[in-house]
Amino acid sequence: MKSTGSHYQPPDLKGRVALVAGATRGVGRGIALALGEAGATVYCTGRSSRTKKARLSQKLRPGSAKARQTFPADYYKNRPETIEETAEMVSARGGKGIPVVVDHLEPERVEKLIAKIRREQGRLDFLVNDISESAEHEFGKTFWQVDLDRGFAMFRNAVHTHIITSHFAAPLLIETAAKNKTGSGLIVEIGDGETFTYRGHLFFDLIKTTVIRQAFAMARELKRKNVAAIALTPGFLRSEVMLERFRVTEANWRDAVKKVPDYAESETPLYAGRAIACLAADPAIMKKSGRVFSSWRLSDEYPFCDADGRRPHFGRHFEKAYGPHLNPCDEGFYKYWFGGPIDTIYANWPDEPFRTN
Repeated sequence: MKSTGSHYQPPDLKGRVALVAGATRGVGRGIALALGEAGATVYCTGRSSRTKKARLSQKLRPGSAKARQTFPADYYKNRPETIEETAEMVSARGGKGIPVVVDHLEPERVEKLIAKIRREQGRLDFLVNDISESAEHEFGKTFWQVDLDRGFAMFRNAVHTHIITSHFAAPLLIETAAKNKTGSGLIVEIGDGETFTYRGHLFFDLIKTTVIRQAFAMARELKRKNVAAIALTPGFLRSEVMLERFRVTEANWRDAVKKVPDYAESETPLYAGRAIACLAADPAIMKKSGRVFSSWRLSDEYPFCDADGRRPHFGRHFEKAYGPHLNPCDEGFYKYWFGGPIDTIYANWPDEPFRTN
């Protein structure tokens, strides 16, 4: 890969096949586009389709009282983005976008999706789990004040979907990686934050730290399968929903900085997508397996930039504005994730079974 100034040269992922679960909008769409501009075939999944439009009686404004009460099943119903639109954008950038309507909370639908990919492509190189809680957390409420039903629904939407999708995708990822002479397979868990610090709300905290731990656990079980599993966080996003929340567009997004100074270091969803494209092309990606990364720190390592040529770095911005308190997970942190009974007694599992006596 070569990069000069604000110019970005995508890595070569031609012939590789990716599944981006939750590609309709936001980071998922940005990831699909970045993999597309690298030449990959990208299956773009989600529930929002041109052929299956669900509507609410009134439009939700992000951040409104109504939005803060809406469950995941309804939160995006009135939005204009669709998976077909994402797939067309992938193809326009040089890849091949394939839209598939899937509710990733339904195991049988996910199983059929993987069977479709196997039948049509015969391989799967990359899986990105980007499905989020798809609703707004009740920030400002403690765990004894929150709506439990809504909180559990958000947890299922953001965590169960990832587990279900990885469960069915793993065998095809492993088979592909075993035959692959050009690189390793990759599972990416999209979360929020590269730390294990408190995130301001019980369910939000559980969801985002669980995503990191899920990547670690999968990496442990995949360590001899030539498939890496990592977690990744984008920075302060200029996604469709965030722009609408701040009542700006991509053309005048800097107007939001007047009210929210931290937005000066915001990034488009494409930025995290290009970080993932670079990870997918890295021949040494297995060395990163089981870790959490941020788009901004990866920009220190790989030659990618945002859509506007900028290289926003929320970590440096945070330290300058608030001091050295971001506390990202580092090797000192990870050392506490290894050892213990399983790694000590069953170090070769799953290649060797647990002893039964």
